[in-house]
Amino acid sequence: MNFPSKLIENAVNEISKLPGIGKKTALRLALHLLKQKESFTEELSSALLALRKEVKYCNTCFNISDQEVCSVCSSPRRDKTIICVVEDIPDVLAIENTSQYNGLYHVLGGVISPIQGVGPDDLKIEALIDRISAKNTQDKVEEVILALPATMEGDTTSFFITRRLKEFGIKVSTIARGIPIGGELEFTDEITLGRSILTRVNYSAD
Repeated sequence: MNFPSKLIENAVNEISKLPGIGKKTALRLALHLLKQKESFTEELSSALLALRKEVKYCNTCFNISDQEVCSVCSSPRRDKTIICVVEDIPDVLAIENTSQYNGLYHVLGGVISPIQGVGPDDLKIEALIDRISAKNTQDKVEEVILALPATMEGDTTSFFITRRLKEFGIKVSTIARGIPIGGELEFTDEITLGRSILTRVNYSAD
């Protein structure tokens, strides 16, 4: 791709490093920024710099936060007896958007993957164990929900965590996995279909 300006080329190269953005899309974005008022680009740059320099990670659950402890962990309205374990921050946002969960979270920062060189010590598993075993907490954790990917790595991580939590005698559950709303059985993979049958629930016409 030939560029009329070295400045445009540099901007395109940097923008295209973002996930899901190729050189053509990066060029469109760069040209769009050129057409805007200078204040627009300055505000965008300031927001990105503030994002990188000022956003923190919660000391308790490792979710993104503006403070040392995130708004979820510090909220008196959350059920502190339940912890939902997720792979990464986008999973927290997805669950929060459902408005169906009112407990706390714990972000592992990944899943166990020997192929990629990720072991239990590379994740926030020990921090989870510390939260559950803490003696000075007012609200004792009664349930841990494993909301991890339905993959071999996710299942391996769930199995490892379950083994570690066995000594505490608390309830360990996992999110339901089954046929999505509007899904057709003939297009559903065998593993998902099999799990849906095994984890079937009672049906009521009431």
